Amino acid sequence: MHILSNPTLRLFIGAALISLSPVWVKLVSVSPTTSGFYRVLIGGLALAAYLVVSGQRLQLSKRTWQILLLAAVFFALDLWFWHRSIYYIGPGLSTLLANFQVFIMTAVGIVILRQSPRPLQLIAIPLAVLGLALIVGLDWGNLPDDYRLGVVFGLLTAASYAGYLLSLRRSRQGSPHKLPTREVAIISLVTAAILGVSALVEGESLAIPTLHDATWLICYGILSHCIGWMFIASSLPHVSTTEAGIALLLQPTLSFVWDVLFFARAMTPTELAGAAIALVAIYLGSRPASKQAQGAR
Repeated sequence: MHILSNPTLRLFIGAALISLSPVWVKLVSVSPTTSGFYRVLIGGLALAAYLVVSGQRLQLSKRTWQILLLAAVFFALDLWFWHRSIYYIGPGLSTLLANFQVFIMTAVGIVILRQSPRPLQLIAIPLAVLGLALIVGLDWGNLPDDYRLGVVFGLLTAASYAGYLLSLRRSRQGSPHKLPTREVAIISLVTAAILGVSALVEGESLAIPTLHDATWLICYGILSHCIGWMFIASSLPHVSTTEAGIALLLQPTLSFVWDVLFFARAMTPTELAGAAIALVAIYLGSRPASKQAQGAR
């Protein structure tokens, strides 16, 4: 469609589609591992079909395959932790915490890659801690066990997702293709295999109970994992850094909106202030890498 030739419009539509990811997880009646399995299976098959139609070949080096397998392990951990975080603390907060990956990426850049931090990055980290403290409260010990576990899972999601992004970025070095469609398709299908085994080990069924569940899972795999990601990835090289940064913020912001609208999440003024501060921190922390196509969930 002609309207989708506008990269800015594609960017924000993609961010909106990806923001629905935790909503699909919350709506289905299958286990967290099972919903993750179908996300990457359906999305991976859709991306693989696109590769076949577009005639792209999987001519990758042995080293690249090894890195992609590592990326799949990180992505499987990411989905395993994130889906449980969604169950415990809701789509909004779990997605906000997952986006704390920008601070882990910053830490890796400083400590391992010996990169000099920018002033905005140094400001962003304490802001993020302040925002999180305002959201979850300062009296951590009196919070419900499930809530605390959800916060921990959200932060583990951020760590796992940072590992995934770093691995994917490494696998892309020297690639002649602008978009990492091949890499993401491979990672998705390998992640599906890992989560499928995990579900069996956990004693979880991979059966889809109802037609409604099947519909939500297809939406998750096609709209959010496949189309949303492709819209963002194809748009980022053609938009400004500011637009890319705003799109990065749109996902956790809309996830909070969906949480309030669809699941009646109650937000106190203090929590709203904390969420706003955390979003500003994410924006500041992500600016140097805001044009990375893989930064969105």
